[in-house]
Amino acid sequence: MRTEAFSGVLVESGPDGAPALFSGPLEIIRAESADAALAALKRLEEARRAGHWIAGVASYELGHALEPKLAGLAEQGEGPLLSFGIFEAPCDAAPLLAQAEAESADVMLTEVTPLWDRAAYAERFHEIKAMIARGDLYQVNLTMPMALRYQGSPLGLWGAMRRLQPVGHGAYVALGDTRILSRSPERFFRLEEGGRIMVAPMKGTAPREADPARDAALREALAKDIKNRAENIMIVDLMRNDLSRISRVGSVKVPALLEVETYATVHQMVSRVEAQLEGDPSLPELMRALFPCGSITGAPKIAAMQAIHRLERWQRGAYCGAIGWAGPDGRADFNVAIRSLTVTGTGRAQMGVGGGIVHDSVCDDEYEEALWKSRFVTGLIPG
Repeated sequence: MRTEAFSGVLVESGPDGAPALFSGPLEIIRAESADAALAALKRLEEARRAGHWIAGVASYELGHALEPKLAGLAEQGEGPLLSFGIFEAPCDAAPLLAQAEAESADVMLTEVTPLWDRAAYAERFHEIKAMIARGDLYQVNLTMPMALRYQGSPLGLWGAMRRLQPVGHGAYVALGDTRILSRSPERFFRLEEGGRIMVAPMKGTAPREADPARDAALREALAKDIKNRAENIMIVDLMRNDLSRISRVGSVKVPALLEVETYATVHQMVSRVEAQLEGDPSLPELMRALFPCGSITGAPKIAAMQAIHRLERWQRGAYCGAIGWAGPDGRADFNVAIRSLTVTGTGRAQMGVGGGIVHDSVCDDEYEEALWKSRFVTGLIPG
């Protein structure tokens, strides 16, 4: 299979928990506007109920189209609000994974450039702190864009990123002219047959260190850090509220709270929220209730998204959206598309980095944290 001939979606958390490939779409559903996005979600749900599988990517800005209070923010931009394929069934991902590994040998990352300097970040940071002080909101996830240049194929770059940062929810999307390279460690939601749903928000990050003792100390410090624990709990409460909109009364539970997971470049604080859905919600209903994930917005969610739109002044696109699949049997699994690149041209890509701003956040610390979060790809720069 030649890279340029491949059309589909590879996910590392497939229907059986292992990597799965959705290849050769029967139809590609793409939406550029709010009205088209709502119609597209209905079309995808019809295809799923008719016995097909769907897989693809929803951009962060789809959230504007799904929430009436944010409708004024929805505008047609440079990329699609969603891009999905309709497929017969998933198949073995091993051949494409092997090809990604082989093509990674020809990849070289040559440049990663933050598109905001410290002053630009600080201007937005301090405005958020003023909003928090006024009581307008409690937390805003502030992100900034970074531009990348590389040599090699997009699939090879994803293969190199995969080797550098093993994660459970990575994905590679090639649908039409959309190319998304995701190394996300964060699950948005997993839906089982029978309507059992689980979300796993991440909030709280610490860098890794080569020295085992220092690395262990950083992990322990993150686990005990008051700021990060409070930030995580805010998002858990937000996600509990989102799930309660479509779940049976009393079924929303938190089986795991403030656990620290370790990855190749960072430690992450993770919680899990579970619930039993009421009835048989459709994909449009699920997305209206949950999307985008609260871990990449802030709280309250609508106020945070309004602040993000006003202050960031760039389109996140697939970054902070969701990539995943849904099957005719009612199962589904989507990631939160953090640690993700959008290919913008030959040898060019864009990604975002950032984090949650709360009352006791420190500007320089948050800017530095955003930069070292990019290690999942900057670790490929020779040197």
